[in-house]
Amino acid sequence: MRARLMAFFAITVALLGAGVAARTVVANAAAAGCGVSYTVTNQWQGGFGADVTVTNLGDPVTSWTLGWTFAAGQSVTQAWNATVTQSGPAVTAKNVSYNGSIATGATANFGFNGAFTSGNPVPGAFTLNGVACTGSPTASPCATPSKSPSAGPTPSATASTQPKITVWLAGDSTVANPSGGVCPVGWGSQFAQYFNANVTVKNNAVAGRSIQTWLYDPNVTSTKDGAGECVISPNTYSTRWQGMLDASTGMKAGDYLFIQFGINDGDTNCPRHVGSARYKQLIGVMTTAAKQRGVKVVLLTPVAAITCSGSTATGNRGFLTETNDAGSANGVPVIDLHRLSYSYYTSAGLCPNNGDYTQGAVGAFFCNDHTHFETAGAVQIARLVATAVRSQGLAPLTTYLR
Repeated sequence: MRARLMAFFAITVALLGAGVAARTVVANAAAAGCGVSYTVTNQWQGGFGADVTVTNLGDPVTSWTLGWTFAAGQSVTQAWNATVTQSGPAVTAKNVSYNGSIATGATANFGFNGAFTSGNPVPGAFTLNGVACTGSPTASPCATPSKSPSAGPTPSATASTQPKITVWLAGDSTVANPSGGVCPVGWGSQFAQYFNANVTVKNNAVAGRSIQTWLYDPNVTSTKDGAGECVISPNTYSTRWQGMLDASTGMKAGDYLFIQFGINDGDTNCPRHVGSARYKQLIGVMTTAAKQRGVKVVLLTPVAAITCSGSTATGNRGFLTETNDAGSANGVPVIDLHRLSYSYYTSAGLCPNNGDYTQGAVGAFFCNDHTHFETAGAVQIARLVATAVRSQGLAPLTTYLR
């Protein structure tokens, strides 16, 4: 613990010494049709991570190119959710195949890792599709309509007219709120920032739990039955699940339930052990109960730890097939967070590494292990989930995203 606190202190000092706030640095530049939020998410000796969100304030676009100039010789080393090139101090970020369209008022997000030698000031100006930022949308000629115009998209609800909803989270330590200190920080604790004010995130994830112990604490025994499953006695739900099922204080119609297990479930010993069939059965129990209350369920494959094969991060979790099978059997969507997370580790340059989780990019992302997250890492995993909500079209939750 003392080593982790010292590592965190060192990172904080480095950030402050470089003139960067310890948590985030945001530069906003209102453009001719766009606004840009540029956030330094973490920083270490000679390197940094940044998150960029573009808000379209003008007409809808089907592709975008964002440009800016680094003032202190910084360079981009890795990027995700955009194709980023650099010529001298000039940087150009172009959309990738799945995020080119930005409706009026909507956003696109990408991130990158960079390097610097002295200071790391945030850019002071941006361009979108070659137009300099001016603070208000610019008029453009109307396109000639086609002979058979198609109907436009159905307007989405605005933040002022949307009903308020709750997003409930069930999972383990990789999702849970931090219980103290710096690590671990679950991605669920960082999820709310990606939604507007009409969403409340209630994070009921608990460290160390399999799906069965989460559902039945403290009644799962250390004894296995004839089928090799842990005996539950008495067969009574945990207070957390009972509370979520409560008609007055629990889940309501229109809410969402996100479920991520599959890490501790692979334990061979009770009480955490859960077999393949039992795992799918319990997903079904939770999904059915939620649906009966008008709640929409989203399943997630377990977020990956970091293991490397050269410069490529590799998958390392179980219960992937079971989660996808449960999604199909219960008619609910599945976000493949396992694949998204290890793909992100590769694109963010976290492989290869020397296994020292107290320094560098990997130390800023992970606790002093290969599994749990620092705040900066949890923010990025939460962003992956929010981006998947948008890219998979999980409406109406998509209309609540910032």
